[in-house]
Amino acid sequence: MAAEVRMRTAATLDSLPWGEEFDWVDKVSIELTTGMLAILFGFPWQDRRLLTFWSDWAGDVELGLARELADTRHEILLEMASYFQRLWMERMGAAPGRDLISMMIHSDAMNHMSPQEFMGNLVLLIVGGNDTTRNTMSGIVQGLDQFPDQRAIFENDPSVIPNAVQECIRYVTPLAHMRRTATEDADLFGNQVKKGDKLILWYLSANRDETVFVNPDQLDITRENARRHLSFGYGIHRCVGARLAELQLKILLEEMHARRMRVNVTGKVERVRANFVHGFRKLSVTLSKF
Repeated sequence: MAAEVRMRTAATLDSLPWGEEFDWVDKVSIELTTGMLAILFGFPWQDRRLLTFWSDWAGDVELGLARELADTRHEILLEMASYFQRLWMERMGAAPGRDLISMMIHSDAMNHMSPQEFMGNLVLLIVGGNDTTRNTMSGIVQGLDQFPDQRAIFENDPSVIPNAVQECIRYVTPLAHMRRTATEDADLFGNQVKKGDKLILWYLSANRDETVFVNPDQLDITRENARRHLSFGYGIHRCVGARLAELQLKILLEEMHARRMRVNVTGKVERVRANFVHGFRKLSVTLSKF
């Protein structure tokens, strides 16, 4: 998919205004990740922003605490279910395609899913493929702006880009944590864990572990062990889209460098008010040449 990702990334960057403040989250991060999801699902292109809208409502853990929004959230998720059910029915009668919905339909392992299971898989793919890469694309820009010495390294030597991608994923850590349930009794570094206990895996803390990373609160795009980050999880739960995320981020940095594009944070930075998604709602920037 590299050629298609590069073509869309180039077109998006070429559409940006120079010397004029705009929101990087909306114009770049959301546009690129939503477009990627639309391609993966074979989703109608003109409606692609619905994927971002649904992802925000489905993936916002804090919304579950806002009881006054429960009915609204339920209606929005029903709308999403209805839309995808229509796509499912359309593709059942069509020849197998390369999109994920078609792959589910024509897979012996997945074509007998209940509607609830189908929607569960879709929500997981939409949120997992949207919030994470989107917020890393924004975090990269803010990180390079906050650490001008690292920006200078990036601008002078594009060969650091693959490692810079890993370091930025570590530094941003787009999902702060995940919860697991112990399936058996265990000794965890001297702590007794009982079967059924619930444990929190703090990716944000792991990626700032000073016993693993030197100066962990600093962005260092030449960091030798940047790939040791746990932003993608670990073991059997490792992110299924890790390679696609890395590809999108690498191409974004390569295309920025090809245009000698320096992204300066010149206005409002608004973070997502959440304890799960470690993200950006708004990032006002202005472009200049390096």
